[in-house]
Amino acid sequence: METLKIAVQKSGRLKEDSMKLLKDIGVSIDNGKDQLKARASNFPIEVFFLRNGDIPQYLKDGVIDAAIIGNNILVEKVPSIESICNLGFSKCRVSIAVPKGINYESLNDLEGKQIATSYPNTVNAFLNKNQIKANIHVINGSVEIAPNIGLADAIVDIVSTGGTLFKNNLIEKDVILKSEAVLAVSPSIQTAQEAILNKIKFRIKSVLKGQSSKYVLLNAPNDSLEAIITLLPGMKSPTVLPLAESGWSSVHSVIDKHQFWDIIDDLKALGAEGILICPIEKMVL
Repeated sequence: METLKIAVQKSGRLKEDSMKLLKDIGVSIDNGKDQLKARASNFPIEVFFLRNGDIPQYLKDGVIDAAIIGNNILVEKVPSIESICNLGFSKCRVSIAVPKGINYESLNDLEGKQIATSYPNTVNAFLNKNQIKANIHVINGSVEIAPNIGLADAIVDIVSTGGTLFKNNLIEKDVILKSEAVLAVSPSIQTAQEAILNKIKFRIKSVLKGQSSKYVLLNAPNDSLEAIITLLPGMKSPTVLPLAESGWSSVHSVIDKHQFWDIIDDLKALGAEGILICPIEKMVL
């Protein structure tokens, strides 16, 4: 039976989130302790646990068919690799930061400066695009310390909360790249493996859609029903059922989780009562 070879990070938060996603889409994997390869018991995939920085080259060479990886790593290592689905976790940004008190008003202030980074290819491409000449000092890890020891005037590194920058007396100034975990695919993937990957992509999109949505049930006065339905478009249209009490209907629909507080306020203003908001595990479209 044909099997899809998919890579995830060997350790760390990205691995944890990747394995949770595979579990959420119904793929059962038990990789044991420190095992570098594991086959799913209920789906035709084999998971490889690899160093994050090695995954893009393995994708390019066709050693693996697909991977869950940070987009920032793809852009840095092999920008030609295609990502086919954003996964919504491990969000970060690759940013320029300088020491507090340093005069920095625009990118032009980097002209002729020393920049420390673990992302030389990303930084070079960015500087060339903006016609800025600067010297890049490549550091693998602990980039934030470079300005404090006189090694660089600025840094470019990944930023999540900004806490590490703050602790090292640095201020984030410009964002070069916004990143998150993505599902990436090898350019040499075969037809049989691509068919398996498409099934995985479909399941992932169902999970992500469910995570970004809420199921809403409410009782609506019939004289406000049209206005309430306008607020709740649902996937196609809301479900409307008459209640035993005359003049009232039950309305069932789906709303975006980021909008539901504003929508709830509008629903209440239109006379809606008994509003229930429920999480959605998966949404198959």
